[in-house]
This record gives sequence, structure tokens and C-alpha cells, in this order.
Amino acid sequence: MKQRFLLFASCAGSFLLGAFIASNDPKKPITSDMVEVASRIFDLEFTPAERDSMLDNLNNARQNYEALRKIDLPNDIAPALYFNPLPAGFMMPAGPSSFKASAQNTVTLPKNRDELAFYTVSQLSQLIRTKQISSVELTQFFLNRLKTYDPKLHCLITTTDELAMAQAKRADAELKAGKYRGPLHGIPYGAKDLLATKGYKTTWGANPYKDQTIDMDATVIRKLEEAGAVLCAKMTLGALAMGDVWYGGMTRNPWNPTTGSSGSSAGSASSVSAGLLPFAIGTETLGSIVSPSTICGTTGLRPTFGRVSRHGAMALSWSMDKIGPITRSVEDCALVFNAIYGPDGADPTVVAAPFRYAPLATLKGMRIGYVKKAFESNYPNRANDSLTLQALRHLGAELIPFDLPTSVPANRISFLLGVEAAAAFDELTRSGRDDLLTRQTKNAWPNSFRSSRFVPAVEYIQANRARTKLINEMAAQLKSAKLDVYVSPAYAGGNLTLTNLTGHPCVVLPNGFTKQNMPTSITFMGQLFEEGKVLAVAKAYQDATQWHKKHPVL
Repeated sequence: MKQRFLLFASCAGSFLLGAFIASNDPKKPITSDMVEVASRIFDLEFTPAERDSMLDNLNNARQNYEALRKIDLPNDIAPALYFNPLPAGFMMPAGPSSFKASAQNTVTLPKNRDELAFYTVSQLSQLIRTKQISSVELTQFFLNRLKTYDPKLHCLITTTDELAMAQAKRADAELKAGKYRGPLHGIPYGAKDLLATKGYKTTWGANPYKDQTIDMDATVIRKLEEAGAVLCAKMTLGALAMGDVWYGGMTRNPWNPTTGSSGSSAGSASSVSAGLLPFAIGTETLGSIVSPSTICGTTGLRPTFGRVSRHGAMALSWSMDKIGPITRSVEDCALVFNAIYGPDGADPTVVAAPFRYAPLATLKGMRIGYVKKAFESNYPNRANDSLTLQALRHLGAELIPFDLPTSVPANRISFLLGVEAAAAFDELTRSGRDDLLTRQTKNAWPNSFRSSRFVPAVEYIQANRARTKLINEMAAQLKSAKLDVYVSPAYAGGNLTLTNLTGHPCVVLPNGFTKQNMPTSITFMGQLFEEGKVLAVAKAYQDATQWHKKHPVL
């Protein structure tokens, strides 16, 4: 496999900007006093002679930055260096892929067609394959639901009616002619509106881009079309993939529409939870599949970094962005993932690795770790999570206490995301159009983009070196514990941040409700490129519960 290196060309010389606060004239030569002011931001100290010696270099560097900013660098151009999540000595899975779906009970068309809203992909697939319902009928059913309930949930940016009906008619015609593409044939879905779709707007949920069109199909959109799926809508996301607030308002949680659906895959999770779509595509950089799936009671898969091509997707963090499905069940996640994983020749971070999935008859003999310190801490969902551990024991699993590595505090290097995002939206900041974003709080993107320009290039590289150490230590922990998978609270214990930095896959699924009747979740974690194993274990747990079969009443 081609060697890949830690990302990326950082904001070199960003420290220089701190010095500009001492001057109202950005063209004024940099002085020793300006360097002294800037160095305080980074907790560094230089003598007057050392500062004077820097001046020629710093003034020359500023000219380089001015020249660099004249180069057109749209969002789809990635840095020349790529993040590599593989620890030292890691052996890539080898051999062919294989997929075995669960045996399905006979599915019949319900007398009350509204019940179709909460059928799984597997169930709907059987109805289409046996020609009990056409893709056109099913597509129109979900388009109607989207338009009926979107005024309440604000989960929809654009319906793709014309495309959807054309794809549905093609699916029906192919089936009539004896061509069946597989379990996604004729199945409606929605895509987070940071995935380019030819002929439709791709707004990134942000006011500066609300009229943007990108004349191409993202690889994930193309692969789903090849699998026979029917794109019905582009779903909301928090502006530029943060939170649930976009230029059209706040996306709502179907379980309590006075609250938000979390983010940033806000519309994807909200729509699936509400029965407006059988599945939707989300993305995660630092919790954007896990969090809305938790809040909305859906099941989500965050694949290994380097599993699914991001070609045609908005770049937020080149070393952390991942694309995955949000569904009603674990096996539905497996069905969708089976259609979208693998190299496309356009995203150089994607590697070829087999995906092997088969449901497990039992968890007997499985070594399942649990993040001991997290489960024993005092956090809101502790009671439901404890019941999850009991259920796993009852299913025959051997539960092994497991602790995450601690020598590298993941939250102290997570600023990597902010730096990469600031680079991805450099022009937005420099042009002042960041003022057009709806959210302008201290925790919103505009302030994060500006603040990230003051991260020194050296610290950015050092953080990535610490990340390498974290990756290797995580691999050592998993190896020494000899775990098949491990479970973690969705939020407590730091697992979410750490594993988004290391690139590990996870499945998040419902495991109960709060006293306020809001969903809670548990996270199943797997080794790099072992989505099949973590999906199989998560499915065994899910099959033993009923939480995923609960749905909100609108």
C-alpha cells in the first residue's frame, strides 16, 4: 500500500497575524515590538536581538502569504499530505469481501400504508423485490411525508422530485425486465446537503452558499444510484457542518420538536427518526453522526477513516471527515455501507480493504471490552448503559474492562479540526463573508475560523505528532486486551473525540429513554477496517432489544 503521511500544509506563519494588532497598516513592515506582542500569544519569549534577527524572514514570509492568497484554492482541493490512521506494524485485512444478510420473515404490504414510514430498508426491499409495491409508489409516499412534516421539523433543504421519480421509474422498469440491483433497488433516501448532486443546489447549510450548484455527483451519490437507490431530498445540516442551525432555522427533534436534532447531520437523523425516509447519508468529523443519532433515536455507522470516498463532499477537515449511513437498524447500516465503501480513484485517502459481514447467532465467546472509567463515572445515561452491559452478558459475551490511552489528552489536540476548517474556509474569513453565517456566537464557525489563524504552524505539526503517538498507543491497548469490539458511552469518557482523531469505526444505536422520553444511545467500537465485526456484534445486541422499533408520534 502506498505510504501516506500526516496532514497537512498548516497555517504556517499564522503567528505573524497576531503581530498585526500593533499596527493599523497591514503593509507596514513588521517590527521587533510587533513580534514581541505576537510571541505572547504562543507563550514564547525571545530576546530583542532574536526578534531583530527574525524581521527579514518575517517580512519576506508575508510576501509569500500575499502571493499564496492570490492562488485560487476552492474547497475541493485537498492538501498534498494525507492523514494515515494506520498504527506502526498494522496489518491490513486481506482477502475477498463477503456479505450475508439476515434471514427475513415474509413481509406483506400493510393495510395501513402509513406503517410503511417505519419499515426498515430490508423490509421495504422485500416488498419491492416481490412487486407488492412499486418504487414509484414508495417514492411518492416518502416525498409526500417529507413535504407534510418538514414545516414542523425543518429537516429538508431541497426535494429532488424530478430526479427521484426518474430513478424510481427506472428501478421499476429494470425489475420488470428481470434486472435487480440488490437490496437498495428502488429504495428512497436522503443525502446531507454537503454532497454534490448534479442539477440541484448544494448549499452546505450556510447562507453564503445557499444558491451554490456543483455540476457533479459526489461518489457516494453515484454509488447509491448504481445500487438502485432513489434520491428524494437534500437534508439539512448545521451551517458548514456544525450543530443543527442552518440558514432556514433550527432542525427539530421528532421526539420533541421544541428542541433541536443536534448536528451536524441534523436533517438526516431527524428525517429517518420521523419516518420521512428509510435511510439517509450523514457525515462525521467530531460527532456529527453519533450525536444526532443519539438525540433522534436512530442507528448510525461512522466508518473507518479512509473507507468511503469524500469526492464531491464539502471538506471541513481533511484528516477527520468521514461519510456514513443513518438508518433504523444495524443491518440497514450494513446494507448501505456495502454499497458506498471502497476506492474511487478520486479520494486518495481511501484504501482497498475487504468488508465482511454476517449476522451472529450468538455472542458466546466474544470478548467485548467496556471503557471502565467511563461506565463507572457519574454521567446522565449511566443507568441505561449499565443495562446494556447486563444484556451483553446475558447474550453470552465476556466483558473485559478496558481503558483508553491517557498520555495524549485528545481534547488538547482536537484544535486540529479548527485549523483545517479555517484553511478550508480561508477565503470566507478573508472576504468578510463569514458575517453572513447565521450563528455568530463565540462557539460558532466565524470565531473559530478567525481564532484558528493564530495557531502556530509548529504547534499544528506537534499536535499531529502527538496524534501519531495516540494512534499507536490505542492500537497497543486494543492488542493487549485481545478484544473483538468494545462498548463506550456515547459521550462520557472521551471516547468520541479520541476515536475521531484515530479514525476508528463505530456503530451508535438506541439503548433506552430518559425520564423525559428522549432517546439515549450506546456506542460499539471496532478495530480499523473491521466494520463487519462491529456491525454484527451491535446487531446481536439490537435484536435482543426493542428500542430501535420505537418511533415518535408527529
